[in-house]
Amino acid sequence: MSTQAFAFLFPGQGSQAVGMGRELNDNFAAVRAVFEEADEALGFRLSSLCFDGPEDRLRLTAFTQPAIVTVSVAADRVLREHGIQPAVVAGHSLGEYAALVSAGVLTFRDAVQAVHARGTYMQEAVPAGQGAMAAVLGLEAAAVIEACAATSAATGETVSAANLNAPTQIVISGTVNGVAQAGALAKEAGAKRVVPLPVSAPFHCALMQPAQDRLAPLLAGLPFQDAQVPVVPNVLAQPEQQGDALRRALVQQVTGAVRWVECMEAVQTRFAPVQWIEVGPGKVLGGLLRQIDRSLSVLNVEDSASLAKSLASLEQ
Repeated sequence: MSTQAFAFLFPGQGSQAVGMGRELNDNFAAVRAVFEEADEALGFRLSSLCFDGPEDRLRLTAFTQPAIVTVSVAADRVLREHGIQPAVVAGHSLGEYAALVSAGVLTFRDAVQAVHARGTYMQEAVPAGQGAMAAVLGLEAAAVIEACAATSAATGETVSAANLNAPTQIVISGTVNGVAQAGALAKEAGAKRVVPLPVSAPFHCALMQPAQDRLAPLLAGLPFQDAQVPVVPNVLAQPEQQGDALRRALVQQVTGAVRWVECMEAVQTRFAPVQWIEVGPGKVLGGLLRQIDRSLSVLNVEDSASLAKSLASLEQ
């Protein structure tokens, strides 16, 4: 078994797919217990939605968010059954809730109910068609941030850097016009491409303030324990274990930027050598990590095949 520290990374919205979690559910009692708890806590069959769809319903933010957290927590439980425990955890946006469950800060029940509400609040914060997000590719963060600031100053439109995913992959978020104009300025500044994203709301920008205001009292009513292992929150980009600080970071994250590059650099600096494991559906975070540092290897666990492959790799 590897002597490296394990860093568990938990994916966010966009990693969902119909069928996710089904195979783990078929093979592990611990996973079945997670899905049963989710169904009971939410009052509807989230398990059926994950396993069978329909896809258009699974894509709705209020359902996507608890679905991804549930599958991620299930994968985390399977890893622990195999003796693999994280030394540090981080989650991309929504994934921070699964990270907090993994670190013992939140119970799974509280987390899955909170993200169901969070998804609803985010969906309702901005009327359909008024917000947008786009990925700016091939331009460094400072230039993207400058394009957003120039757009806001010139037009009064809301637009800002929402996800700093990789050195030259920055997602911007705001009003439809703000995102379009900032994207055009980014192209003028040398961006290779500006790709509109198929999202239902403009996440991680000031337009999400109504959602943040609704979420804050909900999170204030939940018990946040101190973390058993360090968590690297999106808005802090440094390890934190104090429960109240992690709660504040979770509230701020609704309108704040996901500082993913800095988060990954903080893990690498503090915990190297690190064995990275993407825990939950998809391989989005592994792809981002390799954009941040080509030398890094990332395992992932989302089904029995990926579990077996990761375990075999760790035994070498």
